[in-house]
Amino acid sequence: MRIITANVNGIRSAAKKGFFDWMLAQDADVVCIQETKAQVHQLEQQRALFFPEGYHCYYHDAEKKGYSGVALYCRREPDELIIGMGNPVFDREGRYLEARFGNLGVASLYLPSGSSREERQLVKYRCMDYFETVLQQRVVAGRDLVVCGDWNIAHKNEDIRNWKSNQNTSGFLPQERAWLDKLFDDWGFVDAFRELPQPAHAYTWWSNRGQAWAKNVGWRIDYHVLSPSLGGTVESTGIYKEERFSDHAPLVIDYRFAGNQGLRQVRV
Repeated sequence: MRIITANVNGIRSAAKKGFFDWMLAQDADVVCIQETKAQVHQLEQQRALFFPEGYHCYYHDAEKKGYSGVALYCRREPDELIIGMGNPVFDREGRYLEARFGNLGVASLYLPSGSSREERQLVKYRCMDYFETVLQQRVVAGRDLVVCGDWNIAHKNEDIRNWKSNQNTSGFLPQERAWLDKLFDDWGFVDAFRELPQPAHAYTWWSNRGQAWAKNVGWRIDYHVLSPSLGGTVESTGIYKEERFSDHAPLVIDYRFAGNQGLRQVRV
């Protein structure tokens, strides 16, 4: 099973840069998109492009135009679609969309950034706290879950090129990193990318300032996070950098799910 996550930083902009041509060539089972920055009625004007043939397409827009928003493209029609985290404050910003296939859930997540001002950092912390409850509910219910998206946190020193100078920067703050420690170390969630050996300096986001992209001065803030039940299922990983669709690079992961439910029937 192949799942892709990509923060497109404006889906219409990414489309002009060839994102959909690339995506359709990947033969993915599920594509998780963040930061669409569009309303569905705007995308309907180019339906063939933004609702590609062969996929069931779902959007969760932010109420604010040109802001945030997530999407899911699924080869198989989901048995159930969960729109939002269940918190109206964060759901107004279009930050979570989950498709369920039997016991398996695949979600597109866009956690807030706190880099613009202190008020937004506090919103980010509140969202992290609330999202904990969402994850706990899924585990208690015995669900298999893949949460893909822009988590806006670099976890370890190896996930950010200039880690020493960014320890007081939003996205690499001790409290943020400790939160991921709790998810991975205490609760048993799995950072799918780190299930396999990776080269040094593997990042998914680069600032538009300076020559960050050219010099590979990046951050790894885009993840596939697996429920404990899916540990050990990663077959291959890849960060696609041959073309640049946004300030993020798509993260492509293939899984070897076993069993007879949900999307596990699609690709084994």
